Amino acid sequence: MKRRFDPAEPELMDRPQSVSAELERDLENLRQLNRYFGSYAVVLRFIRRWIEPGDQLRIVDLATGSGDIPRLIIDHARKIGAKVEIHALDQQAATLEIARKLSVDYPEISFVGANILEWNPVDRYDIVLNSLALHHFTEEDAVRLLRHCHELSRKFVLISDLRRGFLATVGVYLLTAVIFREPMTRIDGRLSAARAFSFAEIHDLARRAGWKDFGQRKFRFARQAIWLDKIDD
Repeated sequence: MKRRFDPAEPELMDRPQSVSAELERDLENLRQLNRYFGSYAVVLRFIRRWIEPGDQLRIVDLATGSGDIPRLIIDHARKIGAKVEIHALDQQAATLEIARKLSVDYPEISFVGANILEWNPVDRYDIVLNSLALHHFTEEDAVRLLRHCHELSRKFVLISDLRRGFLATVGVYLLTAVIFREPMTRIDGRLSAARAFSFAEIHDLARRAGWKDFGQRKFRFARQAIWLDKIDD
């Protein structure tokens, strides 16, 4: 099953738009999918290992969407007595507006509107995250993104995404036919399944980006992750 990606056909949520009930509902659907189909579990698996009680860390979440991953991390950090500062980036102004409203009780988050491939902050971060966004990029830009994530971090990097395959395609089709039937979620969900990288492809992308000694693993519900530990060691 080959990857199908047409840069001339961006997902609906990636197109310029204003805040709408449709966009808000789509982002709510994505949060439910993240919660119940493995994305939160993948992120927490690493965050629980990388953030310890008493830590003070700077984190960046690239392509943050509605900011659910930063809120998840802050909930964990508060629980264990760690302090985190999170910069949450997205290039969609409408999506960031919704994220800010959802995050009013999370002053630890600063939202930034930026193209993540072009964004160059002065200081590096302890943890760099990118969740469920790699499949939105061409192969060449995916390599650029992985290289940029490495450059932005002084300790840890986690890239998690869908894993292309028959089960992912069928699963997404059924979910968007029976439960998440709104047009934006249905169209984008099916496009995402077709655009996701395979396990072997994401390994090759990391190699091309100059990653060395990185971890890689498959997770349930057609999820996968690659990561870097303790970059400066």
